[in-house]
Amino acid sequence: MSKDIRIKKGLEIKLKGKAEKVVSVASRSKVFAIVPSQIHGVIPKLVVKVGDKVKAGDPIFFSKKMEEVKFSSPVSGEIIEINRGAKRKILNIKIAADATDSYKDFGIKNPTELSSEDVKAHLLASGCWPFIKQRPYDVVANPADQPKAIFISSFSSAPLAADDSFALANEQKEFQTGIDALKKLTTGKVHLAVDGTTNTFFNQVTGVEIHNVYGKHPAGNVGVQIHFIDPINQGDRVWVINPQDVAIIGRLFLHGKFDASRTIALAGSEVVKPQYVKTTLGADLSEIIVKNVPNKNVRVISGNVLTGININQEKFLGFYDNLVTVIPEGNHYEFLGWHPFIGNHKLSINRAFFSWLTPNKEYALDTNLNGEERAFVVTGEMEKVMPMDIFPMQLLKATLANDIEKMENLGIYEVAPEDFALVEFVSTSKIEAQEIIRKGLDLMIEEVG
Repeated sequence: MSKDIRIKKGLEIKLKGKAEKVVSVASRSKVFAIVPSQIHGVIPKLVVKVGDKVKAGDPIFFSKKMEEVKFSSPVSGEIIEINRGAKRKILNIKIAADATDSYKDFGIKNPTELSSEDVKAHLLASGCWPFIKQRPYDVVANPADQPKAIFISSFSSAPLAADDSFALANEQKEFQTGIDALKKLTTGKVHLAVDGTTNTFFNQVTGVEIHNVYGKHPAGNVGVQIHFIDPINQGDRVWVINPQDVAIIGRLFLHGKFDASRTIALAGSEVVKPQYVKTTLGADLSEIIVKNVPNKNVRVISGNVLTGININQEKFLGFYDNLVTVIPEGNHYEFLGWHPFIGNHKLSINRAFFSWLTPNKEYALDTNLNGEERAFVVTGEMEKVMPMDIFPMQLLKATLANDIEKMENLGIYEVAPEDFALVEFVSTSKIEAQEIIRKGLDLMIEEVG
């Protein structure tokens, strides 16, 4: 029986520049890149060198901790750069793409006729496995584990989020096939959360337990949905995956190839014509940005404004992202910016300005912090936007103190950094809440496992 979820706490951040539901096909990028740091917890071990030729689906590197987990090339071409940082850490692997892709053939298979081990082996061999992530810890799932359930959030409530029901409108068969494959990986249920205010093809998917979700952001966060449907306890493993990555798995089984194409939303107040763009994982977005963003003083973010990655330097699409957001850079000083009559263009949850009088107004917010880091004090702000039964400030303080017992008691196993994005946004302390939680999760991996 499905369980409807109604979120009362949270915050809807309305930004200008929502992507119009029109799809254009991006011109093929000359260079693609895989950035291992975007896949947290993975220490890459290369299987290629500069000058090697690869097909789409050929392995580029594998995880040093889980050698069976391979990461494949999204396109065919030649390895032209392997950039390293301090201590020879691999920063990225760049591939000069062929004019058209040639694919490694993995064979067409019907997941309903395969065993669990066969499905798992197929996903590992093709490079599709890294799309499956694990809670707790928000890292790539360990193939040796048995998850008690698999969760998919078919929508995102984050600012300017892409509409996956629109992006996958022509790939309903691929999505269903991906679901059929995922069902083989757990003895529990596959939970699919849908936006309760709309009716899309996701509502017709079979083999899943559908949950209608209502409420403000972070209602679309899979961690919030897990909390209300089947909470994580110590020792539990739950796997999660994004809808477009489910479709990539479906393509693998239906067509026998690793097709890492995505339909992303190009959005934000600085984009001339916000729209959807058909591209591929790891694509260089420079040409798309130049054509659609005349202003040079901008922040280009792979992902949403709360959790995304700054890609101003090298504009490659993130490994898990289906949204690129462009907003004004906040590198300016605002005289008397705290004054309510000067700051009427700002959004505030504390009625510091007049945004509460115009709840439907859309804002062109920049990256300015509007203040410096300050004392970490009790204000009650964090609790207003945290719908989970968790004390966010107490958990953050326990994490800063590396108090493992308190972290466990306060719910560290249930959260991921994205669940603290709104906490970070509303906090007058200007603390890096997501970074604190990420370090806390890494500590738990090291100490508890």
